[in-house]
Amino acid sequence: MAHRTDRWIFLVGICILCFSAAGAPAQDAATTNKQDAAEKKPEDVLKETYVKREYQVPTRDGVKLFTAVYAPKDNSKKYPILLFRTPYSIRPYGEDEFRSSLGPDKQFSEAGYIFVYQDVRGCFRSEGRFINMTPHKPSGAGTDHVNESTDTYDCIAWLLDNVENHNGRVGQWGISYPGFYSAAGMIDAHPALTAVSPQAPVSDWWYDDFHHHGAFFLAHAFRFLYTFGQPRPEPTEYFAHRFQFPTPDGFDFFLKMGPLGSANAAHFRDRVTFWNQFAEHPNYDDFWQSRNIVPHLKNCAPAVMTVGGWFDAEDLWGPLKIYRSVEEQNPDIFNILVMGPWAHGGWARSDGDKLGHVHFGAKTGKFYREQIQFPFFEQFLRDNGDARLPEAYVFETGTNHWCQFNEWPPQAVNSRTLRLTDGQGLTLEAPADQDGSAAEDDEEGQDANGADREAFDEFVSDPQHPVPFTAAIATGMTRAYMTDDQRFAARRPDVLVYQTEELKSDVTLCGPIDTELWVSTSQSAADWVVKLIDVFPGDFPDAGDTPATMKLGGYQMMVRSEVIRGRYRNSPEKPEPFEPDTPTQVNFELQDVLHTFRKGHRIMVQIQSTWFPLVDRNPQKYVDNIYKSDEDDFVKATHRVYRSKQHASRLTVGVLPQEF
Repeated sequence: MAHRTDRWIFLVGICILCFSAAGAPAQDAATTNKQDAAEKKPEDVLKETYVKREYQVPTRDGVKLFTAVYAPKDNSKKYPILLFRTPYSIRPYGEDEFRSSLGPDKQFSEAGYIFVYQDVRGCFRSEGRFINMTPHKPSGAGTDHVNESTDTYDCIAWLLDNVENHNGRVGQWGISYPGFYSAAGMIDAHPALTAVSPQAPVSDWWYDDFHHHGAFFLAHAFRFLYTFGQPRPEPTEYFAHRFQFPTPDGFDFFLKMGPLGSANAAHFRDRVTFWNQFAEHPNYDDFWQSRNIVPHLKNCAPAVMTVGGWFDAEDLWGPLKIYRSVEEQNPDIFNILVMGPWAHGGWARSDGDKLGHVHFGAKTGKFYREQIQFPFFEQFLRDNGDARLPEAYVFETGTNHWCQFNEWPPQAVNSRTLRLTDGQGLTLEAPADQDGSAAEDDEEGQDANGADREAFDEFVSDPQHPVPFTAAIATGMTRAYMTDDQRFAARRPDVLVYQTEELKSDVTLCGPIDTELWVSTSQSAADWVVKLIDVFPGDFPDAGDTPATMKLGGYQMMVRSEVIRGRYRNSPEKPEPFEPDTPTQVNFELQDVLHTFRKGHRIMVQIQSTWFPLVDRNPQKYVDNIYKSDEDDFVKATHRVYRSKQHASRLTVGVLPQEF
């Protein structure tokens, strides 16, 4: 009986298996196909709908630029062209080798565009001589008048004549250095170039990337130029190797490296021409001025969308200045500024929901890509819809929401002053009187002899023990340093700290911030660093991913920061020393913000003189050329920051009314 039962169970099982096999082929096939698709590499998926061709595109002086064109296989309709020009290589090379993605975002390849990638002059497989930030020259008939604008023009003209199934419209985009090529390409634009988006565009290396008001961004320049600056005498497909740091501690590495001249002797060995040009041109001379693209942004394309990140450690100056220049010099075109809570390129490479330990409440990168960038190009490259984009689409940090304005900064902004006061205090006041006098200081008065009494705070700055720019251990400029917690710096004796009382209501700072410092030094040279900080309440809750060693209660979030090399306080072209122990005015721009300091928070300002190794060390003894200083030039100094009526240190800010 038991054997018959077992045999019955066996037969039932066979029937069930047969029934399942007979009824499931379609479902299994669908699952298999889905799995196969999921297992395909992105480049293989693109190969199914796109074809790639490679060309040497001629320019007006005969130099040929290596160009890859990815076009939809479906030739039943016409497509707009989207151009990307770069010094960073358009790899992979070979018509059977595809990129893993095309265009700014996958929406573009799914919608159907003709994507064009080009190695710029003198880079990788393109002919010619590469020049960093090619100086713009007016175009002319002679072959000597070539620049990135003419190369772009010639490229577009060739594409229109040689690429099939285009609709006669071309767009251009690029991030960082490619952002510069986008900005340069829209000058005296080809008639077919109808939409351009410079994103985090490099504009002027005296204020972006490598210099900030003359202060040299050492850690960033060293890492970047060691690789990018290596010579490429012949066309190549390969990058130079990266520098291999002997330690993960960049602070220790650069401090032991010594004066700037040691970098070339020990590491670059005269192979990086641009590094040597730093030393040859320490001031804002014609070498740097000629590389400023901002004054030349005329006769631009009909539609321009400039994109930047509020916390872009590399290129914040560029997008703000390029937007303003385009607005002033091209009043009749469509011109929009987009600023989000992003690090360098974060709008294209991340969800944009956080940076470091600071959260922004939404996937701002995804929103930008879907609701701003794609609609912009769709509207102006093929009349697909009306994006209805405002003049300024900017993200307000602190309250974490997008704002739309008809101009930037909005006219509703009221000018206010953040003034340093006694006892490490900071007050937000109405503007100074028309005669320039500041509000009365409690500490202002006269001594027994009737002389004016100065009020100041002082600290000793030692180049051998500089203030670090971050508490993290890193060899380069960290992506999140612009939102970093500044408590580590506030505890240093060589950092001055000023803060308001707890705010009784929200305060929204909007637009540019200008710094006016009155300072002195016991030596003859100094840098000045100013940081604007949002101090969270002590009971501020941690986020879900806040590390156990980090608490957001009392977090000092850096909102904006900037540095000036004091020798350039009156002119970036003509440096001058400080007269020791003499109050001296130092003014510089902190750049724009849109940030709300919430009720219960505090506004803080930190002032210091070193920021290492983000910024190289100022010897503090005046020398003609810091790049050629030696160890004996590095000396301690006593620095003072004044806050009296006569010498009032303050920040001029814009405050957006809460009802706006």
